[in-house]
Amino acid sequence: MRVGELAARTGVSVRALRYYEEQNLLSAERSPSGQRHYPGSAVDRVRLIQQLYAAGLSSRTIVELMPCVIDGQATPALLERLAAEREQVDRRIVDLMHVRDRLGSVITAATSNMVTGTSCRRETTA
Repeated sequence: MRVGELAARTGVSVRALRYYEEQNLLSAERSPSGQRHYPGSAVDRVRLIQQLYAAGLSSRTIVELMPCVIDGQATPALLERLAAEREQVDRRIVDLMHVRDRLGSVITAATSNMVTGTSCRRETTA
């Protein structure tokens, strides 16, 4: 499939797909006229790249992880790296849960304010 079709099927911009190629995250065959042509498996790969980015991994880290993801090639060092990345994701999840809880408190206070007219600011004690 051509770059525009891959972009449409994955919801990723053409510019992002070109960046993935520059970072060696994605590869394409080239037609005689220089147009990119991707295999059908590129859709799943782009989605995985997006998930890993969303989890906070850098393109450099993703490149290092791809051999394991694609064909199961792993080394002890890679396994350590994967475990470390998972720990970082776990920490981000905990942080996000705290933010979610804090937002819940703000929503509760603001709702109370709308109903009762009382301040939604918490009083601070020194």
